[in-house]
Amino acid sequence: MKLNAGVVTEKLAETKKFYTEVLNFGVTFENEFYLLLHTPNKTAEISFLLPNHPSQQSLFHAPFNGHGMYLTIEVDDVDALYQNLKKKGVNIKIDLRNEPWGDRHFAIQDPNGIGIDLVKYAP
Repeated sequence: MKLNAGVVTEKLAETKKFYTEVLNFGVTFENEFYLLLHTPNKTAEISFLLPNHPSQQSLFHAPFNGHGMYLTIEVDDVDALYQNLKKKGVNIKIDLRNEPWGDRHFAIQDPNGIGIDLVKYAP
């Protein structure tokens, strides 16, 4: 079984720019109403779909409202990524920090309002 989370959004262009330029995702597939992106190592994907598109059933028409969703992306070097994103001028929503249970992470937000937790898990 493989999971591909999807977000219904009008912001396909902004979303593509954010994920490819900020997080180095690649484009697996795209057309005028659908965008499928993959992580740099190609182990995970996320998709974005225009709302109310006639090719889709009504279940997939309503746009995401920008609340109640987050992504966690595990990285090898969270400190280097943090410094890189700060240099790029990315708005850091939660500064780099260590948690009592050992994880080290920080958070940013995509153009759709989705919080993205970038983490290096404790061994």
